[in-house]
Amino acid sequence: MKLFPLHLIPNDTNFNFMRLRWVSLSVALLLAVVAIGAIAFKGFNYALDFTGGTVVEVRFDKAPDVDGVRDRLASAGYTSAQVQTFGTGSDLLIRLQPREGQTSSGNDNTTVQEVLAAASTPDNNARMLRNEFVGPQVGKELALNGLYALIFVVVGFLIYISFRFEWKFAVAAIFTTLHDVLIVAGFFALTGREFDLTVLAGLLSVMGFSINDTIVVFDRVRENFRSLRAEPEEILNRSVNQTLSRTIITSFVAFLTVLALYIYGGGSLEGMAISQMMGIVIGTISSIFVACPLLTIWLLKVTKQDLLPKAKEEAALARRP
Repeated sequence: MKLFPLHLIPNDTNFNFMRLRWVSLSVALLLAVVAIGAIAFKGFNYALDFTGGTVVEVRFDKAPDVDGVRDRLASAGYTSAQVQTFGTGSDLLIRLQPREGQTSSGNDNTTVQEVLAAASTPDNNARMLRNEFVGPQVGKELALNGLYALIFVVVGFLIYISFRFEWKFAVAAIFTTLHDVLIVAGFFALTGREFDLTVLAGLLSVMGFSINDTIVVFDRVRENFRSLRAEPEEILNRSVNQTLSRTIITSFVAFLTVLALYIYGGGSLEGMAISQMMGIVIGTISSIFVACPLLTIWLLKVTKQDLLPKAKEEAALARRP
């Protein structure tokens, strides 16, 4: 029995994607501007991985009211405390931003005792399971290492694509990939969701998924340019249609996998799962509506001369005096 109705996605689709190229590119540009604005003016809600602070794991006698614990901590002076469940329903993970001037370990019991006192109620006592302090300097180093990882991946992709494709394809692929990552990052900045190391890992995986999808389409574009006699827009359109079923099926299966991670992975993996799900959806859409349309505009407009060695030689000979 087939797990996926492949017959619902025929291999001979003939949608005119290139007819919508200006609309799709305009929407992509608008989303990128909004994402840049959100990152620049609102910024990220960095987690303790980057800012430093205190992490306290507590266990209650019975399942606590998370909102009530959060309100009581705010009343005790911990207004930015992040409270989430983990493990059993009676366990809570409390993250506290470092107080002004706090540079030493949070293991002096002062912070812990204040948290336990605020979180407990007369009929539901809280006790500490674990207490950990992350210094601000460590957070800065993690943020810097994350930036280095992002740059390393971008440069690696650029080198790989430059060797595999013509420079026009390489530039279009990099723009498409960075666009996808920018949109996902902008979502976290706009919504104020916590940005931690798992979200950063999710962004890196978004880059991998996006570039893989784009390379599949570009491979078919290159093959069709060498074998078909047609206008570039028609060749690009046919290439997208020929890879459409593969793109949708691959994205659907990947999305289901990450959806399971989101549902059953718990709060600690929620940010990574959200970033990956968004990346899969946006990466799939951009490989169809952004990557190929970029090859029809201005300096990136691809022609047979860009792909056929014989045509390149003839064009070079024709330019000789």
